[in-house]
Amino acid sequence: MKTKIEAVIFDMDGLIIDSEPLWKIAEIESFKEIGFDFTKQMCALTTGMRIDEVVHYWRKKLKWESPSEKEVVNSIESKMIDLIKKNGSLLPGVLDTLKLLKEKNIPIALASSSAMVLIDTVVNTLGIKDYFKIIHSAENEKAGKPDPAVFLTTAKLLEKEPQKCLVLEDSKAGMEAGLDANMRTIVIPEIGTNPEWIDKRCDFLNSLNLFSLELLN
Repeated sequence: MKTKIEAVIFDMDGLIIDSEPLWKIAEIESFKEIGFDFTKQMCALTTGMRIDEVVHYWRKKLKWESPSEKEVVNSIESKMIDLIKKNGSLLPGVLDTLKLLKEKNIPIALASSSAMVLIDTVVNTLGIKDYFKIIHSAENEKAGKPDPAVFLTTAKLLEKEPQKCLVLEDSKAGMEAGLDANMRTIVIPEIGTNPEWIDKRCDFLNSLNLFSLELLN
């Protein structure tokens, strides 16, 4: 099948792995350790952002002196590694979509706001590392999503023009990053939600179970 899209770029958290509930647990526990009653609603405000930017955002609002932002980041990431290893599972349709793209020799990349240590934990725990030609973390960029840098660098590593890449995302920050990178963007939101923030320029799927090669045309 001849396609206009030459590569597919996956987000990770909330798209490949149902990790958003795990992030909430890790963040709530880590902020509780420094004296704050964090809520799931507070966590939702920064979904899709790089974790160092999440911590910086909340330190500006909550204004704690100690521990350092880096120490809080390390605490959250350490908890996440344990949670992923114990509770990580693929979301519906992910494996079938990866297999379909691989069968058609369409290059697949992973571009995530998470640090490489967390990306490695996910792809190794779930046994999907070999599907990806490129795996890239926004920790190596000047800014995380919604900045498009992580997607633009991934396209360069794939040796593809941005407009010939398809982004699969679940979050508002990721959607904005994909659109600002001039990439076709499909939003697959958290199960059971239909967010008002979805841009009309995006395609929308309730699940990756609904993914088909026709979306590449």
